Amino acid sequence: MSDYILARLMDLSGLNLNIILLNNIVTMVIAFFIMLTYKLTYSGTAYSKKFNISLGMITIITTLIMSVISNNIALSLGMVGALSIIRFRAPVKDTRDATFIFWGIAVGVACGVSQYLLAAISSVVVFLFLLLMKQTHSEGKLLLIIKCSLEAQNMVQVVVDKYFSKNARQRMKNASAKGCELVYEVSQRVLEKAKKTSQIDIVENLLKIDGVLNVNQVEQTDDISR
Repeated sequence: MSDYILARLMDLSGLNLNIILLNNIVTMVIAFFIMLTYKLTYSGTAYSKKFNISLGMITIITTLIMSVISNNIALSLGMVGALSIIRFRAPVKDTRDATFIFWGIAVGVACGVSQYLLAAISSVVVFLFLLLMKQTHSEGKLLLIIKCSLEAQNMVQVVVDKYFSKNARQRMKNASAKGCELVYEVSQRVLEKAKKTSQIDIVENLLKIDGVLNVNQVEQTDDISR
């Protein structure tokens, strides 16, 4: 009985163990490349480390699925039926996130059938495309959140534009009868340059304005999740 169980455990259904290991090693290397590319090219305000890790997992899992079904037509049809009932509840807020998921799946499919060169070259081409489109950057970002009266909002805008030389991007404006909340996005590089030029912190500068209630700086970190 034990010999039968051992034989079933070692049965790879026509797959070579060396090929399986090579498939997964190459997949992992390219998955890390995809994850690095996602981090370098992310342009939103809430980078999610969890989502980035999920991209690598999707790539590796796709390779696993392709390794299972590559030599069995009946099993491949059954796998399609099984995967069709899966429902993903987490919404993809950025269309670029969807393209990265598709990229990971494509690499997983290619590596699952041992098309390593195709997966590697295509991944480099995608990265070069992002580079040409000037989508690669590694600057940290922070959010500047300002609560003020309605009468002070125009003065706040003037001070922010002057301090950051119009390099701060307004991400949100929430107004009510009692006041308003302004949210600006600025890079760490721009902030440090502005500090050296103005010789005063932006928070101190804004709090001098009549009607400004409070100012918060929120640094973007890898732990912020969607």
